Amino acid sequence: MEHAATDRLKTFLLLAALAGLLSGLALYASGRSAAAGIAWFAGVVPVLVALLAEIIGSLRRGEVGLDIVAALSMSAALAFGETLAAAVVALMYSGGTFLEGFAEGRARREMHDLLSRVPRTATRHRNGGLEDVPLDRIAPGDRLLIRQGDVLPVDGSIASGVAFLDTSALTGEPLPQRLQRGADAMSGSTNAGEAFDLTATRIARDSTYAGIVRLVETAQRSKAPMSRLADRWSLGFLAVTVVIALSAWWFSGDPIRAVAVLVVATPCPLILAVPVALVAGLSRAAHFGVLIKGAGPLEKMARIATLILDKTGTLTDGRPRIVAIDSRDGWREEDILRLAAALDQASKHPVAQAIVTAARARGLSLPVPSEVAEIPGEGVVGSVEGRRVIVGGEDFVGRRVGLPAGSDPALAAGSVLVAVAVDGHLAGHLVMADPLREEAGAMISSLRGEGIGRIMLATGDRSEVAERVAEGLGLDGLRAGLAPDQKVLLVLSERKNGPVMMVGDGVNDAPALAAADVGVAMGARGAAASAEAADVVLLVDRIDRLRSGIVIARRARRIALESVVAGIGLSVLGMIAAAFGHLTPVQGAVLQEVIDVAVILNALRALRITPPETAPFPGPKGQPA
Repeated sequence: MEHAATDRLKTFLLLAALAGLLSGLALYASGRSAAAGIAWFAGVVPVLVALLAEIIGSLRRGEVGLDIVAALSMSAALAFGETLAAAVVALMYSGGTFLEGFAEGRARREMHDLLSRVPRTATRHRNGGLEDVPLDRIAPGDRLLIRQGDVLPVDGSIASGVAFLDTSALTGEPLPQRLQRGADAMSGSTNAGEAFDLTATRIARDSTYAGIVRLVETAQRSKAPMSRLADRWSLGFLAVTVVIALSAWWFSGDPIRAVAVLVVATPCPLILAVPVALVAGLSRAAHFGVLIKGAGPLEKMARIATLILDKTGTLTDGRPRIVAIDSRDGWREEDILRLAAALDQASKHPVAQAIVTAARARGLSLPVPSEVAEIPGEGVVGSVEGRRVIVGGEDFVGRRVGLPAGSDPALAAGSVLVAVAVDGHLAGHLVMADPLREEAGAMISSLRGEGIGRIMLATGDRSEVAERVAEGLGLDGLRAGLAPDQKVLLVLSERKNGPVMMVGDGVNDAPALAAADVGVAMGARGAAASAEAADVVLLVDRIDRLRSGIVIARRARRIALESVVAGIGLSVLGMIAAAFGHLTPVQGAVLQEVIDVAVILNALRALRITPPETAPFPGPKGQPA
């Protein structure tokens, strides 16, 4: 609501200044100069009042900005009867603040229970029946029914059979976990298997998932807002302006020269060039599938010194894939995969679906299975083309074909074996893993070239898995087995080396994304919580778009700085000319408008920024956005 009111005020001020200037010019052209002066005065007053209120608020916060120069120029012009010059300055200033507000926008929307992932009710066993209850009515010891696809509402323990939970959003582990009766289960996990009962061990507000929500909110509140780029030169420029204006008045005895100096000094190159260049950068980044939530995050993105990467779904694909097929007794790899995939068509298990996808990608024909029986979390048994096929874990298959325990081949770190037996004999194994993204290595090398001095891997996964993924990437550090709050601490500790960027895609990454100077979420398949907490969202499922965003941010910021330096340099020359009487206030205002147009045209060069070796983000119907 507050943002909307501010946007409406900026729009009103711009329209008032524009209406006052144009109506005054029309009256002046018709020979009614007195009425023209009144129109110009009326257009300036609302802008000046709002500006003075903003300056008072800034001074109370201990901030001094370039708005003081604009207020001085308008006030002096009105005081000495230069109403046309004041009207031009008012239009320049209101137009600049309007563009600045448009550039900032909303850095992030409010987080409402981490969007749709947070359950609002739970199904509880009571008196031999089931009832739906709000989360705040769940007490430790309550027995809850968790259906397939449900998100666990509270922390608890498995109370019936075997549970098969997808914890990727919490721990970063891409492969679902099989939990026996009595095992602890975290809230926020998703039931990837059959329905089971859960005994609540904590109330909802004390559970793991609720804690992650609080971490995100706390980290977001603790992040200091970015001050405008223009204000960094405010005191020096203000001092120079006042000295030149007073000197011109003192030595010439003509106050109009001081007014002309102040009008030329109005810092519209700073107020205009920065938001225009950054807005152009935002638009250009979106063109390449990088959604940056405001000009502030884009400016910070240009100064990143340390990059922290999550593993699952960021450096890796986040989906299990077949990386090898171990065949036995003369079986062909294609036959093992075809029979396993045919049977797994009857299963909704993520690993089963990955096997089916792999078989179809190879163009294999998959017959319809029959007599299928699935043991959740263990495996599937059925008939395919008259042959008895068993697909599942090594122990599950081994018990049915008489294999001794521990007969499986060496298991690589981060991999899972799926055994396949046909007609009572082991045919082979499908080795599943979450592979490194193809573009990850090149992306890290390219970021080194862009000046990122420190690149680290932070993951909630096991250390041996993280080490296997990081091998050969040339990272500066690796932290494994991290809980969400530990990732936040890592981000904060790395700030000693400069601004930090954190990249992730799971709910467990959301607090760290919010705590970082720039948080980047893999938005194509990532969790809603991470996209909500992040400052930047990659709209395409490619980590190398991160480089595109950084390149665009750095070039847009450089263009903004170039515009500022050139604009202020020209303004200083104009101030000197006005001080020696070569420019009247109106001429100074017109000169300042020319400078504004020049710096805006330069700032718009950001719309032509093209990152190296990057294709545009596909828009609707496959057309470039």
